[in-house]
Amino acid sequence: MDRIRIRGGRRLEGEIPISGAKNAALKLMAASLLTAEPLTLTHVPRLADVRAMAELLRSFGVGVTISLGGSIAEGDTMTLDAGKLTSTFASYDMVRKMRASFQVLGPLLARIGEAKVSLPGGCAIGARPVELHLDALKAMGADVWLEDGYVVTQAPGGLKGAHITFPFVSVGATETALTAATLAKGTTRLSNAAREPEVTDLCHCLTAMGAKIEGIGSGELVIEGVPALHGATHRVMPDRIEAGTYAIAAVIAGGAVELVGAVPEHIAALLTLLEKAGAVVEETPRGLKVAMNGARVQAQDVITAPYPGFPTDLQAQVMALMTVAEGSSVVREKIFENRFMHVPELARMGAQVRIEGDTAFVKGVERLKGAPVMATDLRASVSLVLAGLVAEGETSVGRVYHLDRGFDRLEEKLSKVGADIARIPE
Repeated sequence: MDRIRIRGGRRLEGEIPISGAKNAALKLMAASLLTAEPLTLTHVPRLADVRAMAELLRSFGVGVTISLGGSIAEGDTMTLDAGKLTSTFASYDMVRKMRASFQVLGPLLARIGEAKVSLPGGCAIGARPVELHLDALKAMGADVWLEDGYVVTQAPGGLKGAHITFPFVSVGATETALTAATLAKGTTRLSNAAREPEVTDLCHCLTAMGAKIEGIGSGELVIEGVPALHGATHRVMPDRIEAGTYAIAAVIAGGAVELVGAVPEHIAALLTLLEKAGAVVEETPRGLKVAMNGARVQAQDVITAPYPGFPTDLQAQVMALMTVAEGSSVVREKIFENRFMHVPELARMGAQVRIEGDTAFVKGVERLKGAPVMATDLRASVSLVLAGLVAEGETSVGRVYHLDRGFDRLEEKLSKVGADIARIPE
């Protein structure tokens, strides 16, 4: 199993291209099931999770062709042809690899009228129940039941429009209801819908496929069902979590990095925090530039929240930054209840963090020290890489398959801006 080796203390200078968003690409791939015509996606990131979703779609009979891009900035091009589906069964072995696989449920049910999908897996960062997904489908007239760890759904007469109000914001449930509603009879209204950019990106792709959606980008989506969707070509949005991670890298290591393709609006909450912490942030014609002039980072408090609040997927990374900040900070995790698993590993590097329930109290130290550490989930793993960039000596991060699920050629991107980082086969 590979590991990532980082020798800290190197300033970062240059530019980093931002890849297509994992959390958008996976849902867009699932949306290909809604039409018998080919869907072509460009700017697709080269990730383990993308490969896993492609494998799942192939198990349904979807034709998947991938044209490798000539550069990281360009990304790959993927064409998905669901014209002849041979199965609506998503096995445990497929779905356990990542939670996003569950997003095939809505499209299969809407187009085929049935589906049997395993309860999801993915990172072990909390229960993340699927009741909101299922309640939405029931409201649209589907029969839904659990059977030996599988969700079984049927709607032989087709789905019907409904007014669905989510009790709390859920990206996944919004996407399930949204995709199902595109082919439902009548009008569906989604209240308290997720506003994340990835949901907006999915809406734009569905619209290009012929869906009728109003309120895109808001918490109130209105979908007028159509008899069928058609093929389209869509460019995957840039990954805001990757952009935010590299922005933090520039601050924690020092230096100046231009994030080519980044959309500042997508990570506005983070950029505000970084500026308060002492960084210089400026928009550029190609994206965003983040610089740190050598002064020590100033401690800042963080509370995660649904978009446009501070993203839970950047919580571990900003905590790594706060471990070397001047002063003390409070990090509250309000989205997932088990997302502090990186804390014991940061402690191995000299971080001073105390956890009480959903809150971490971080006392900044002047320096971290390199150590062998172990990744516990996708975002936690990259927080350890960030800590390694500033730590004295050598840091070795194990279980890097977590990194490969969500960061497109991370060591290559960081090494090109001056980091001493390498993948070590074992």
